[in-house]
Amino acid sequence: RAELDRYSPGGKLPSSRALVERYRVSPVTVTRALAQLAAEGLVVTRPGAGAFRAEPRTATPAAGDTSWQEVALSADTATELVPRAVDASGVLVTLSAPPPGTIEFNGGYLHPSLQPERALSAALARAGRRPGAWGRPPVDGLPELREWFAREIGGSVTAAGVLVTAGGQSAITTALRALAPPGTPVLVESPTYPGMLAVARAAGLRPVPVPVDAGGVRPELLEAAFRATGARVLVCQPLFQNPTGAVLGPERRREVVRIARAAGAFVVEDDFARLLVHEDAPPLPAPLAAEDPDGVVVHVRS
Repeated sequence: RAELDRYSPGGKLPSSRALVERYRVSPVTVTRALAQLAAEGLVVTRPGAGAFRAEPRTATPAAGDTSWQEVALSADTATELVPRAVDASGVLVTLSAPPPGTIEFNGGYLHPSLQPERALSAALARAGRRPGAWGRPPVDGLPELREWFAREIGGSVTAAGVLVTAGGQSAITTALRALAPPGTPVLVESPTYPGMLAVARAAGLRPVPVPVDAGGVRPELLEAAFRATGARVLVCQPLFQNPTGAVLGPERRREVVRIARAAGAFVVEDDFARLLVHEDAPPLPAPLAAEDPDGVVVHVRS
């Protein structure tokens, strides 16, 4: 930062080699320092030209008055069967930083020490060099990616039946909004994770719990729930259910699909943990969608 004061706005800074020799530091240190200054808006880097002192920042425009939104979003929702206000406290708890030394088990993100950063960086670099990588992709996703997901799901699923979204939660949101109109019930496993309830309520749906035991969702209670509520959608996690870890057994898998088909309902299969299994684990059951030729199951994975 002290070096910047020697140059006028727009002035060119010494080359990286000159800075290395002047301060007797490594090239990596100089690169990191310039990157930090660029991130703070103090330096502008131009490939092939060098680094330059940034122009002074213009005054930040005065913030607008958005207080009207509080009134608009808090309007009377008595006419709605299910108000779309969402209690996000459960989700916010899972997103808060844990105390030092705590190992979290409430999310699906690897600890930084376990992330293959070099492999990911190399893959990202290769992807960025592909022809058309920076063009606008198809709305339904890259054909190659859709074909890969279709092969992974198996059964009669083809690339034409695959839609690429921004992530698992986005896919569940899209499925619920497509399959269930606001105000209608949606069956969910009990217990389930806070994000599932938030997505359902944000879509204006009424979550109805169906108990889960060590073998997954209970078929007799699922059938009773469909009959009592008239629901047309069930969201379940047949593999490593969150938070119980239950795996739906072969007989129950067939029963769940049969019950939903008899009720004229869809099953949204949240297959979030398939790629997180240990290497020494026994073979995993195929996705429900792979054994469903009738289009009852909407398979979601990431």
